Amino acid sequence: MSGRRMIFRLLAAILIALCAGGAESQQAYPNKPIKLISPFPPGGPSDLIARLLGEKLHAALRQPLVVDHRQGAAGNVGVEIVAKSPPDGYTLLMTIDTPLTVNPSLYPNMPFKPDELRPVTLVASSSLMFVAHPKLGVASVAEFLAKAKEREITFSSAGNGSPGHVATAMLTEKTGAGISNIFYKGNTPATLAIVSGEVEAAIIATPGLLPHVKSGRIKALAVTSAKRSPLAPEVPTTAEAGLEGVAFEVLYLLMAPSGTPPAIIATLQKEIAAALALPDVQEKLRNADLSIIGETGAAVDARLAQARERYATTIKRTGMKIE
Repeated sequence: MSGRRMIFRLLAAILIALCAGGAESQQAYPNKPIKLISPFPPGGPSDLIARLLGEKLHAALRQPLVVDHRQGAAGNVGVEIVAKSPPDGYTLLMTIDTPLTVNPSLYPNMPFKPDELRPVTLVASSSLMFVAHPKLGVASVAEFLAKAKEREITFSSAGNGSPGHVATAMLTEKTGAGISNIFYKGNTPATLAIVSGEVEAAIIATPGLLPHVKSGRIKALAVTSAKRSPLAPEVPTTAEAGLEGVAFEVLYLLMAPSGTPPAIIATLQKEIAAALALPDVQEKLRNADLSIIGETGAAVDARLAQARERYATTIKRTGMKIE
């Protein structure tokens, strides 16, 4: 055999080995721990979902899913980390929709573009709950509005651009109520503020408020969903309480950098669907007043685009700004 032919055969063998190794590497996903970035503080509904899915995906994929909280700028800090990460399936995002639907209209200089991320699965949704501390002395939306005509009422919010911030702007636009919004760093401190009486009212994610409503420490006036919560069926919707248009649905999404290979996305979607079908997962989400959705693909993109347009209109009309 000539030296030239031997070199060609050697190069061909190396090329075949490299291709086989690359295919094996793709098939082996995941072969190291996955980082799950949460752009909001611990203790909220998105944290609950992240840890619940992390536990189930760890068992299914045989690799740890490490939840890493990177909060700041209404979620922009954590979302940017994922948007700029290598699209290899090892850095994922568990977030609510507002960094993608509210922030583009609220922040003049966004550190990422929504199309730098792609949805893996729209996991679940929840409503917000409009609540008052007993010291305010109101038991209904009508009584609240009467009080709000007399003086300004303090509200807690989970931060600039949070769902409660937007919903409170909707409430002000709809009714002209005098509201002083006090921002906290996440749902947990915002909830503690209303429960302790540090503020008089709030519109915050329902899951964290329900235990305090059940205990009587705060009074539920309405929920922002289209239907009443099965865990608090006595609480009217905002539409039923006369606040048509003051509606808000929080979406909980698992997302990946936009260039992530379809095979990796498909693997994640398959395992998430399997996790969401488990009775214990369904029970834990239901007990937190989270409604399972499980949508993927174009349906999720359409939901996000619709929400982005709606919130942009609210922000423009109300003059809502970063404070």
